[in-house]
Amino acid sequence: MEIRACVFDAYGTLFDVNSPAQRLAEEIGEAWPAFSQVWRDKQLQYTWLRTLMGAYADFAEITAGALDFAMQAHRLDDDDLRARLLDLYNRIQAYPDAADTLEGLRAAGRKTAILSNGCTAMLQSGVAASGLGDLLDEVISVDGIRVNKPDGRVYELVEQRLGVPPANVLFVSANGWDAHGGAHFGFNVVWLNRLGQPAERLPGSIWREGASLSDVTRFLAEAEG
Repeated sequence: MEIRACVFDAYGTLFDVNSPAQRLAEEIGEAWPAFSQVWRDKQLQYTWLRTLMGAYADFAEITAGALDFAMQAHRLDDDDLRARLLDLYNRIQAYPDAADTLEGLRAAGRKTAILSNGCTAMLQSGVAASGLGDLLDEVISVDGIRVNKPDGRVYELVEQRLGVPPANVLFVSANGWDAHGGAHFGFNVVWLNRLGQPAERLPGSIWREGASLSDVTRFLAEAEG
């Protein structure tokens, strides 16, 4: 297996989607983890459903709509809190091992990239806030094609932008459905199963299952050794 490019999902994989709610936990209340989970669940559902409905909206609009649902579900009526949560999502925090992982991959001569349903403006803001910009060759958004993962047209963007065929790509996602989507497309895939979830019953064979971004470089070293 010759891996020439390592491509990462953004939200939930490189970026901690719980960090905005966690930073405002005192105002949200003790139920902030459940609140954050509803926000995330709705965000994902809206990407899938809008693609199926042919009613694309960019990730900023989807994220705001999902937040509105979560706030109503948790009886939070606070425009200032809403604005600050969205601002924190635009300046989202990366996982602590993200920079070291990307740096190690780049040092080994591999291209690195993000492939995300996120819109370009949000991704650029998140990359800048997390300090990952110099460690990525490409930040690939679905903006131009107006469909969302796991539609195969999204995964096709990798070869178009990086010039690397699927067989030479390692795709990394913390979302099981996305990991299977990438594997079904033809990528070699690492699923970061941070929550210890059961395996998805979906097409596509996962190459390795890990728990943290640092596992990616370990898996590649083991494969090459």
